[in-house]
Amino acid sequence: MRLLVKGRPTRVALAKLGGYRAIMARFLFATWEGGGHVQPMLLVARGLMEQGHSALAISDACNASDASALGVPFRPWPTAPSRSDRLPESDPLKDWLATNPQEVIQGLLDGMILGPAGRFAADTVAAIDAFEPDVIVVHELMFGVMAAAEARGVKLAIFASNVWSLPTLDGHPPFGAGIAPAQTDDMRDFYRRVQKATRCAYQEALPAYNAMRAELGLAPLADLFDQLNAADRILLATSRAFDFDLNLPEPYRHVGPYFEDPPWTEQWNSPWPADDARPLVLVSFSTMYQGQETALRRTIEALGALPVRGVVTLGPVLSPADFPAPDNVVVTGRAPHAPILPLASAVVTHAGHASALRPLMAGAPVVAMPFGRDQPDNAARITERGAGLRLNADASVEEIAAAVGRVIAEPGFRTAAGALGARIVADCEARSAERELVELAAEGAAP
Repeated sequence: MRLLVKGRPTRVALAKLGGYRAIMARFLFATWEGGGHVQPMLLVARGLMEQGHSALAISDACNASDASALGVPFRPWPTAPSRSDRLPESDPLKDWLATNPQEVIQGLLDGMILGPAGRFAADTVAAIDAFEPDVIVVHELMFGVMAAAEARGVKLAIFASNVWSLPTLDGHPPFGAGIAPAQTDDMRDFYRRVQKATRCAYQEALPAYNAMRAELGLAPLADLFDQLNAADRILLATSRAFDFDLNLPEPYRHVGPYFEDPPWTEQWNSPWPADDARPLVLVSFSTMYQGQETALRRTIEALGALPVRGVVTLGPVLSPADFPAPDNVVVTGRAPHAPILPLASAVVTHAGHASALRPLMAGAPVVAMPFGRDQPDNAARITERGAGLRLNADASVEEIAAAVGRVIAEPGFRTAAGALGARIVADCEARSAERELVELAAEGAAP
């Protein structure tokens, strides 16, 4: 028997299970094709559905197959930007072309935070009216969705599948700088000044954004990032142990990492005999396009000069035919990482979130070559713990070969990777996004 209870602003169902009542709620997940953050949100949606809740994902059309593979109902954005593919030409940010931080910020404003905000808001309002969600779960850059939730009075959770990216945490390391937490008052003061300057750089979008809010019947904001105040939860789907054990203020909460091999991967069959004792090195740069071709070719050449077996995974955007390799290196587009990582003696990666954490969870040391986004910060979290080395994205063949040789030959790297990885595994096993969202849906539901 299910009793419908009036909540704010929609409804929450209460199912009588085993002598107690459990909230059965509806969750709308709103995201965009920006790479590694899509799958974690869909995994949380699947987890909620396995508990009996209802979920709907709305994102770019090219994410339909990802949602289908996990059994999550899906709708593409009807009027907001909706990529039909993952090719570089359709990327709304094209941040690999930016030459300085201001250009990166402008790209975020034009491509996601401000430019399409009105269309995201309108599409979200329509989805709210049709689906009647109790909670909206949204990616941290989709301010238009946040405004729509605020306008309709729907509970809101912001979901970030990485370390926090926006300049709103006082005294924390500036995002993108790839540096450790401050150890002195002078350094904390410096971080605050950097954060203030970064925050100011976003404010030029405020007049246009407030005009969009006015169309929704919302009051103007004094600061663009005041839009985040509409959120009841800000969930960071990363490991607290990985994230420098940072204590976060409310409503920020670490909920543990969510990832598994994507549905487009294929079965992996090693081309080498089982008794081949050469160390195995996995290479994993972004499955999105980030201008990584040169770094990949240099890495392949570096592995060719070492007594190792190399497995280079490209993802669905690049073609293995464009990356000739020596006899000891295999280049593949769709190999899964799960069966390869336990065999790896080292991993060379751009240090995207999943590509940084999964090697550590397998106890493999990392050579990080970040291109941008959260990657420098992930690299810092690896190197500060002694679990790997960091190189520039334009590192030479000789530098790459030397770094790979070091993390394989020096046992301290593997020991540190295993220690950090064990703590990440514990955070993964205790991950809590579903619980946080169900608790949010239950808040204020009258018996």
